[in-house]
Amino acid sequence: MLQISNLSHVYANGVQALDNVSLDIPRGMFGLLGPNGAGKSTLMRTLATLQKPTGGSIRFGTVDVLSDPMGLRQMLGYLPQEFGVYPRISAEDMLDHLAVLKGITNTRQRRELVTELLRQTNLYDVRKKALAGYSGGMRQRFGIAQALLGDPKLIIVDEPTAGLDPEERNRFHNLLSEIGENVVVILSTHIVEDVADLCQNMAIIVGGRIVAQGQPLAMIEGMRGRIWRKMLDKAAVADHQARYNVISTRLFAGRSVVHVVADSDPGDGFEPVTGGLEDVYFSTLRASRAAA
Repeated sequence: MLQISNLSHVYANGVQALDNVSLDIPRGMFGLLGPNGAGKSTLMRTLATLQKPTGGSIRFGTVDVLSDPMGLRQMLGYLPQEFGVYPRISAEDMLDHLAVLKGITNTRQRRELVTELLRQTNLYDVRKKALAGYSGGMRQRFGIAQALLGDPKLIIVDEPTAGLDPEERNRFHNLLSEIGENVVVILSTHIVEDVADLCQNMAIIVGGRIVAQGQPLAMIEGMRGRIWRKMLDKAAVADHQARYNVISTRLFAGRSVVHVVADSDPGDGFEPVTGGLEDVYFSTLRASRAAA
């Protein structure tokens, strides 16, 4: 269990990136969902012991993370949003080098571990290829391979599927799902589908604050009977936004599909629709911004 209590962080320029964040994160996949600039990466860097918060506490099992960061680092696997590698080195050699840095000094043990991780991430057949020649999805799978070195108990992945094509995204999802069965995995993303597909528990962060948390299915159930849909011409969207609690609009076949939240039938041609996690997310964003 990862326990985050009253965590705050204010940068030197006065920007408050985290505002009294408290979360209990159990074993399994946990999704941290929020728009760009919401504080996700600041929270991930803080949890990964790359920066100290200005207030609050973090515990992982018996480890007080802020007073004993090395205690956590020995159990941590981290895939940041952007990570650098030596481009001319092969994946096999780079992973071997990182394993040495992780303290795995036995040559045979290290070779077996590197081979196992390359197979697990479906990179074994291209293990001799320079990392500069890897696609975006291959680089992300290599990032997970290095994060798994040392048998971590806590894995943090920050925006792992941004920019991946659908095939690579599905492959990455399957890999994360396998990993998340036995350890704590925190998935930080602005992509709603990633959380819906993978996570048993989640939280939504906006403006550095946790504005909602729970199980995705329960949160979706809580919106049952409150989501309404209407297809209309793009020219009519502004009028509907002024008259209804519009949470999202998207184009379909040249027309706009509008979703609104209402406790009863708003009439005017709207029809009930089964809500999804995207509706939960957009509704939460709208409510939190209206309250700000």
